Amino acid sequence: MNNVLTRLHDKQAIGTIIEVHGPVVIIDCNRLPPLRQALCTCFDDVSYLFEVHQHLDEHRIRAITLHGTAGLSRGMLVYDTGAPLQVPVSEQCLGRLLNIFGEPLDGQPPLPQHQFRNIHAKPLPLSEAIGISGILETGIKVIDLLCPFVKGGKTGLFGGAGVGKTVLVMEFIHAVSAIHKGVSVFAGVGERIREAHELWREMQQAGVMDDTLMVFGQMDESPGVRFRIGLSALTYAEYLRDTLHKEVLFVVDNVFRFVQAGSEISSLLGRMPATVGYQPTLTTEVAELEDRISSTRDGAITSVQAVYVPADDMTDPAVSAILSHLDTIVILSRDQASKGIYPAVDPLRSSSKLMDRHTLGERHVAVAEGVRGHLARYAELEDIIAMLGIEELSEADRKIVMRARKLQRYLTQPFSALAQHTRQTGVSVPLTQTLNDCEGFLSGRYDAVSEAQCYMRGAMQDGL
Repeated sequence: MNNVLTRLHDKQAIGTIIEVHGPVVIIDCNRLPPLRQALCTCFDDVSYLFEVHQHLDEHRIRAITLHGTAGLSRGMLVYDTGAPLQVPVSEQCLGRLLNIFGEPLDGQPPLPQHQFRNIHAKPLPLSEAIGISGILETGIKVIDLLCPFVKGGKTGLFGGAGVGKTVLVMEFIHAVSAIHKGVSVFAGVGERIREAHELWREMQQAGVMDDTLMVFGQMDESPGVRFRIGLSALTYAEYLRDTLHKEVLFVVDNVFRFVQAGSEISSLLGRMPATVGYQPTLTTEVAELEDRISSTRDGAITSVQAVYVPADDMTDPAVSAILSHLDTIVILSRDQASKGIYPAVDPLRSSSKLMDRHTLGERHVAVAEGVRGHLARYAELEDIIAMLGIEELSEADRKIVMRARKLQRYLTQPFSALAQHTRQTGVSVPLTQTLNDCEGFLSGRYDAVSEAQCYMRGAMQDGL
């Protein structure tokens, strides 16, 4: 970034800083730069970047800093970079940990500065984008069976702290690398520094970092960084899709923090709040990010997005805006985790818009409906069993409960991402095998098998 600033010193400044209000800077300009233009200034050989957000009148603009504002003062000269924020792109970005500017956070040398991409690129034209093209198998039984990932689609991962959200994300990344020979881009939006460091180390230990790029905008950074870090990471995902022509898994944690950063910026710019205090531009901002997650004939971007639900209210305007873009909803349940059911996916609340016979086929839908039906009936009968005992149920209900409990345990499995902690070898189960096993449970083929034999294993044929 200092190299860019050195080149800009040869140019004439476009204005001066006249006010600094926290991360908001008001600049008096001799010519108005366009909205979203990147501007910069320098103090003690440290460069500061701004992004133009508002034109106040014919001479003044309001910009958001992408750094801390310590050291900024009135009268400092401001230079136009000549473009919106751009990041250096290279195939050498895999295995790296970067910030919003594409600068290294892992202590390694910077990326080559030969090619740059604008983080505000437009979505693909409709003529070039393609629709969904089938299921992206993960090898995770409960996901592939009940809420399958769609190749080129978007999946929302809803879950609180301690229910295995990070582990599930790591396993998705491992699956894309091992099964599909693809790559992953992780966008840490407003991540806590401790969590970011732990995740980076765990990814290295799990052996998936070589095929992964991590881009972090941390919680202590400017709201401008937290607001744009998703677009910066998505720019790298688009580059990998267009150059490597591979499956790209784009993971965002957490989309709600992106909305919060937008709300913070909206307040700083003086906009009147809208519904429930959110910014009036909420829907547009979410769509700007989501609509760029698309696929071409040469490569696909499949997105997994962690979503925090405020007060567990799924009707919250931010959650509703995000939900409208998702194809699959995966809900992680604390009740499942407390029973030792990992992954702690709630099979009755998780769903996919594409759970239909046209997309998945007759067999898949029939097996999924049978499994859900057994688990739903078991949930209805749990209170009766707790009060009166299973002996009070009819013969048909006892059979359903017995099979449902085995299915519940069968849908657990050891993960490769946790192999070194649990000392259990991670397993990946093909979808066809999962369907075969579930058909066996529903038909009574495994009625003689104990529940313990169904727990934390791969396919039923292994080891019986």
